[in-house]
Amino acid sequence: MRIGFIAHETKKSLMQNFCVAYKNILAKNELYATGTTGRLIEEATNLSVHKYLAGSLGGIEQIGSQIEHNQMDLVIFLRDPIIPKSSEPDVDIVMRSCDIHNIPFASSLATAELLIKSLDRGDLEWREMYK
Repeated sequence: MRIGFIAHETKKSLMQNFCVAYKNILAKNELYATGTTGRLIEEATNLSVHKYLAGSLGGIEQIGSQIEHNQMDLVIFLRDPIIPKSSEPDVDIVMRSCDIHNIPFASSLATAELLIKSLDRGDLEWREMYK
């Protein structure tokens, strides 16, 4: 499965901790991330992550393009709901694209954990047939 990771600045540490906690599950999948988030995940886990540009430089759009082409199976976008971002329209586009293409999307740690545990149980295998 292809998993995309995006994290706002205030959530990058949380994303690292999440990936460390679920390293064994993530190691069985293809990982994609915006630039800084991908580098931090690699540093924390020693997992290989395909890194796009930094989110503010177009990385969110690059992951969005993969979503639009149905080349992503799960997206985790840990966003900061308190501090407004100039990238908020990008969050909406990613979320909407995931909805259109029936791609599971998590914007919080709680949902991300549910999806990763579901992935580990095999509950997302329907994505292979959907593609």
